[in-house]
Order: sequence, then structure tokens, then C-alpha cells
Amino acid sequence: MQKVTKEQVMAVLRTIEEPELRKDYVSLNMVKDVRIEDGKVTAVIELTTPACPMKARIKDDIAAAIHKIDGVKEVDVRLDSSVRASSALRPDKNRIPGVKNVIVVGSGKGGVGKSTVAVNIAFALSYLGAKVALLDADIYGPSLPIMLGLTNASLELGADDKIIPLQSYGVDVISMGNLMKSEDAVIWRGPMLHKALQQFLEDVNWGEKDYLVIDLPPGTGDVALTLSQLIPISGAIAVTTPQDVAFADVRRAMTMFRKLQVPLLGVVLNMSYFETPDDHKIYHIFGKSQIQEELVSGNIPFLGEIPIEMETRASGDDGIPIVVKSAQSNQSKRFIEIAKAMAGRQSMANLQVQV
Repeated sequence: MQKVTKEQVMAVLRTIEEPELRKDYVSLNMVKDVRIEDGKVTAVIELTTPACPMKARIKDDIAAAIHKIDGVKEVDVRLDSSVRASSALRPDKNRIPGVKNVIVVGSGKGGVGKSTVAVNIAFALSYLGAKVALLDADIYGPSLPIMLGLTNASLELGADDKIIPLQSYGVDVISMGNLMKSEDAVIWRGPMLHKALQQFLEDVNWGEKDYLVIDLPPGTGDVALTLSQLIPISGAIAVTTPQDVAFADVRRAMTMFRKLQVPLLGVVLNMSYFETPDDHKIYHIFGKSQIQEELVSGNIPFLGEIPIEMETRASGDDGIPIVVKSAQSNQSKRFIEIAKAMAGRQSMANLQVQV
């Protein structure tokens, strides 16, 4: 029987395309180790994100290809991950040097569940193994302290005179809501808002993070413009509901992202329908949406849909995101799949810029 060599295995890996990045694993520098012993091949592949949506396919494709090499008796494909930094966040332009990717979540109007989506995407990424931080950029109406059970927490300075983020189930969190009383109102003009956001970026000890998820306020106003001026944003997610008026507003948000040269990672359709828990009947409370078809026709990526579900609302009110409270629920699985799709698209965007 022919003795298997590392060169043979590497040659095979040069023929297999990563299903999303569309380049071979060797060219992508994803092959971190190949070991061969008595016909058993162990290949260590480093994915570009722990939230990779194609893990099972990648493992199966590589194992099947290596098995075809004469002399191979057994194949063990081990998947590791290291999130690649957005090339837009160059050291000379990055006010938050430990952060690899900045993802903003926005909408053209309020009331579409944008904060719920932002929070659960952040915690889904953390659940999948990424290092994640969450910034509440809604200065006038911060809601994250309530949604994360942090209403009584206060921000403090560390030894380096930088703000120490609050911790919520393994995710670092910063919100204006933790610098004011719950009944207080922020009555600021644009320059003061700009300064607050700058401090939340520059004067916070973010540490090493794969993703900083930023929950934008509704609309297309000062906050998004200020953020785009302060830091290069890696990608954006737009959230809408099925109504025509909501989608008309989210189109404006997508136009804003385009004008600010922020890559649109995709659209999330929230509150898409209600399913009765007893007999599983589907009710389209806001009307049956044609948004997905419109997105496809406009070549706009669709990340997924989230139905109305009482436990999700209750979890937010109780300060425990649904992905944390019940990771195996159908609703949580939807958020996790959306997070995977988003992370995959961000990896593709990072690669395209680098090449």
C-alpha cells in the first residue's frame, strides 16, 4: 500500500473551494496542520469565524476528498477558527484597535424590533464562540440596560482611565442608559451627541473583540453619520417588518448605508408572522410580506425572518435575551442562523477587500 504524504494531502486541499469564499483552502491560508500516521490523516482547518454557516459541509467535503488518496485509511478533519479583521479597520484609522469587525444594526423607523435583533445577533455570535461587544448608540432612547438586566449597573473607570464595559452573559456592553437615571431625558444637540459617541469608542477598554455590534437609533440621522466619520464600519444589517411603510423606510436606511460606503450584509424581516402554540396555525398579522422576493429581485441579501413570539418579548422585559435563556428554542435557532449568515457575509466582504 502506498504511503500517504503531506504533499499529497495539500495538493488535494488546493483543489477544494471553500463554499462561501470561493477559493481553495491552501490559498486562503486555512490549512493549519496536516499529520499522517499509519494511514490516518488529521487535517486542522482554521475557519474565518466560529459562526461559519458551512461547517458541516466543509468538514464533509474535505474528508471525502482526502479519503480518495490511495493509502488513506481514516480521516479526521478538525475545525478551528480565527476571525479575520476587516481591512477597513487599519491600525492608522482605527480608534478601537482591539476590535476586528464593527457591525451596525439599523432601520428606517422605530418599532420594528431592531434592538431585539441587534441584541440576539450579538449573543448568538457569542454563543457560537466569538468574542463580542455590544454598543447601544441610541443616545436619546437607550433600551439595552432593560433588555440585558443592567438597569441598576453603573459604568466605572479602570486604572488606565478608560471606561470598563459592563458584562452581560459573556458580552461586553456600553449604553448611555447606564450613565443616567431611568427617568432622565437626554436633550442634546448634534455636537454633544458626537462627543458622547466618540468617548464610547475611544475611551472604553474594549479589549480584543471579533465583533462589535452597534445598535443604531431609528432613522437616518446624526448617529450613523457620526459613527461613519469616527470609524470605518465593516458591515450593516437592516431590520424591517412586513408592512409596506416599514420596508419603504428601511430602503432609506439601505440608501444611507450605501452613501456612507458601508457594506450591506443583509436584511432581517422581523415580526414576519405569528404561529399559535397549540395548533401551529400561521397568522400574518402585518400582512403577508413580499419583501423577500423584492430583495432577491434587487440582489439584496436576505439574512432571515423572525416570527412574533411571546417568549422573545418576555425575555427582553426580564433582561435575559432569548438566545441566552433558551438557546435550543426555535426562535433562538433563527437568530443563530441569521448570525451565521451575517458572519459568513462579513468574512466574504473582508476577503474581497483584501484581494
